[in-house]
Amino acid sequence: MVIEQNTITTTQKYNFPQPTIDTTLPQRFLEQSLHSLKQVQAHQPFQLNQQPIQQAEEHPSSLQLNRTPIQLKPNYQETTIAAIDTSTIKIGETTTGIIIAVRGATVWKQNRKYHYTRLGPFIFHITEENKNTVYNTLERAYFITRYESPHQSSPNLMQMPTRLASLLERWLQTMIAKTVTDGLILLDGSLTAGTIDTPVHRMREILHQARKNRSIVLAFSKATTLRVNGYLITDQLPNFEPPYLLETAGLRFKPPTVLQGDVYVAKLNKANYAFRLDIDREIPLHQRLEAVEKLVGNDLYTQGYPETLRLAHILCTFTANEVLAMQHFIARKHGIQLVNRPDMHRLLFGPFSKGDAYA
Repeated sequence: MVIEQNTITTTQKYNFPQPTIDTTLPQRFLEQSLHSLKQVQAHQPFQLNQQPIQQAEEHPSSLQLNRTPIQLKPNYQETTIAAIDTSTIKIGETTTGIIIAVRGATVWKQNRKYHYTRLGPFIFHITEENKNTVYNTLERAYFITRYESPHQSSPNLMQMPTRLASLLERWLQTMIAKTVTDGLILLDGSLTAGTIDTPVHRMREILHQARKNRSIVLAFSKATTLRVNGYLITDQLPNFEPPYLLETAGLRFKPPTVLQGDVYVAKLNKANYAFRLDIDREIPLHQRLEAVEKLVGNDLYTQGYPETLRLAHILCTFTANEVLAMQHFIARKHGIQLVNRPDMHRLLFGPFSKGDAYA
């Protein structure tokens, strides 16, 4: 396996499969990152926090699972595969807000080689006073100018990390959809739209751009809460030789949530794991199956999960050493004092403490 690196932070041109893309949003990310950090008062302390921020999955009203598998044959025709993922982490707290970092990564496989681009990390100091400016500036930098959608209010302080990461992720997905031709685009998550993080028009634009370039979007969920008869859909696997897909039907959500794809269970190799797979519902069935067969024939798999998407996740995830480096950077560059506040649950309850997560 060959991986070629293309690490991006502040440069104006990105090495996506085609170079002509709009770079307004990442430039605004950088500007808002630096501006927010400059607003921190000198030697203002902040509390360390290295817990990753998770997003919740939707809860549907009804679902049926067809346990008769659709058998797949690997298609080895050379096909470009591109994947996108973003991550965010809360580095710590100050007396007036929180300090977070956001990073995105794209990975694509061409000619049997993996290439990647990383954007960030973008470090933000978010407060009640600046959160509206930060969020609205970033959203207008790309989305509002292209979609004449009504203005959305900015999220509350604790929602800001995931909302900023979502803005970056949708932008990366749009850019890949515009630049990959005759390929497969792998997304992390589902094709559910109408949520705060994913307006319907934004998801529709991503899928439209992909179809315009004869590419197909496949969205893999690492975990799912979808159940049939009380059991997770990814646990109800028939005893057939993989690779195969299982179809679902009857999946409905309460408005304004809208499903932009059809949901399958994908078991792509003999590993004891299966994943929820959403495929653009505007794509004819035979093309959907052909797309998954090309994915099986062109990508590698670890525990039944596409390697391209796995690498995108790994490359955007923050390591402990990177968190330490960012803490050192903001302390040296912006004079912010690091303070390790005591865990009050542990202090008060000792070994009977459950921690803040259970408060």
